[in-house]
Amino acid sequence: MTSTAPTRDGVARDAVVLDRADWRAREQAHAERADALTAGHRSRRARGARHPIEDFLFTYYSYSPSLLRRWHPGAGVELADAAGTARADWRWYAAGATERGLVVDAAAMRAAKGAMLGLVERMLRRTAARPGQFGCFGLHEWAMVYRQGEHRHPVALRLGQAATDEVVEAHELRCTHIDAYRFFTPDATPRNRFTPTRESQPELEQPGCLHANMDVYKWAVKLGPLVPGGLLLDAFELARDIRYLDMQASPYDMAPWGGEPVRIETADGKAEYVRRQRGFAERANALRGDLLAALPAW
Repeated sequence: MTSTAPTRDGVARDAVVLDRADWRAREQAHAERADALTAGHRSRRARGARHPIEDFLFTYYSYSPSLLRRWHPGAGVELADAAGTARADWRWYAAGATERGLVVDAAAMRAAKGAMLGLVERMLRRTAARPGQFGCFGLHEWAMVYRQGEHRHPVALRLGQAATDEVVEAHELRCTHIDAYRFFTPDATPRNRFTPTRESQPELEQPGCLHANMDVYKWAVKLGPLVPGGLLLDAFELARDIRYLDMQASPYDMAPWGGEPVRIETADGKAEYVRRQRGFAERANALRGDLLAALPAW
């Protein structure tokens, strides 16, 4: 059903209304899906163990499993008879049009976080609109260990240091992502075609970049309750899948953790990398479109 819900900007908007049984069932299904996605990480954390591929998403982004577990219906959806639940105390929820109903207070979010929401929208829209670049071959991870005795990950280099350095020197570095580029070693930095900065990020992000596509998850989190829960988990799953390729194509030996190498130093490895890279670009752009569609028409 629908109702006309008043918002803080004084404009009445139609909201889809979910009855209590419906939204409770969706909430439970979401929690079960989130628990399945984070089970390995939570188990390792309890044992003090680490997985260098899968645990990265919880350290690099610093988002906890409990955040993934929290379901939101998204903007424009009213939850009937929700006023007596814990959700009533969550930030960014307000009374809806029906008695005891709750809705995401998009207007309040815009008033408090307008600059951040605008940045996220620009990043999503501009990145999706650009053609993907598919000639980097994941060499950003190689540039992070180039001519460096100590490495970010305590994992052996599968080719050794000297051969790893030779791979870097045999290729052109083409990294466009500031949060990968900033970890380049001092000797690798001047070898890169681009000089990404935080200021130039909106102009350089492109959908061929694995890190930019992992960041779809970050943008989904930043949009908070405006994003339907299923979309958030889809973005997390994409980031997880990309992380595997990121490490499989890296100079590290990830085979003990299920990361059989994609040998980008060979022609076959490059072809496999680009094939999978293109698939991730398509998935990421589809999610960017879904996130943009989830934003209210301010």
